[in-house]
Amino acid sequence: MTRRTGDRARVRLAALLVALVAAVGCAGGGLGQGAPQEPQPQQPRQSASPGAQQTRADGTTSVEEFKADFADAVDLAEQYWTAQFKASGEQFRPVRRVIPYQREGEVSCGGQPLPRNNAVYCSAGDFIAYDVNWSVSAFRQVGDAFLFYLLGHEYSHGIQVRLGIRYNFTIQQELQADCMAGAYIGDSVRAKRLTLDEGDLDEFREGLLAVGDDPNQPWFAEGSHGTAEQRTDSFFRGYEKSLDACGLG
Repeated sequence: MTRRTGDRARVRLAALLVALVAAVGCAGGGLGQGAPQEPQPQQPRQSASPGAQQTRADGTTSVEEFKADFADAVDLAEQYWTAQFKASGEQFRPVRRVIPYQREGEVSCGGQPLPRNNAVYCSAGDFIAYDVNWSVSAFRQVGDAFLFYLLGHEYSHGIQVRLGIRYNFTIQQELQADCMAGAYIGDSVRAKRLTLDEGDLDEFREGLLAVGDDPNQPWFAEGSHGTAEQRTDSFFRGYEKSLDACGLG
């Protein structure tokens, strides 16, 4: 996957599969998803250095490359949602902060410490937080495509808050965020801001069948994200049909 705004080596979307199977079940944004809150004024966000010229899925990527690619994913999400809100006649305020952390409890959301090996959107503070060691490890194994899905899913939780969307069950919130992440990626591909290799979507579809909640987990349990089939259907519904398929109206 390549963002079409600079000189980046192409990373196959299929590389995302490994990270999804290993990690996305823990990458939900349920923490702090209480009543919708008014976003705080945007604070300046320190962007990563744009100096890295290439990302590779061969285990040799640097932290500098990770920072640059993560910044690309954040910037693209901000541009995407700014355009979507503008098209509806609304002004968009980006998620206030994106915070890396390294230790359990280093960052809290609504008084609850965030665990390691995770990424969440916190509505109480209007921020996305992610375990940087876990994220860099996944990035080194699979490349930057993982970051676009991860960031897109968590950013979608911020959009849900901005739109006042609140469901009775976690699974509804999470499957809608999967759909919105699919729309973000699909629309970006159609707008030629991201590129895919031939066959990537078929491989992505096959890989997503391995992702999902444990079959024995009740759908109504707090923290449920959906079965592999549900998550696959939600993501590709958004990817193929854009936001109209995600029930935002």
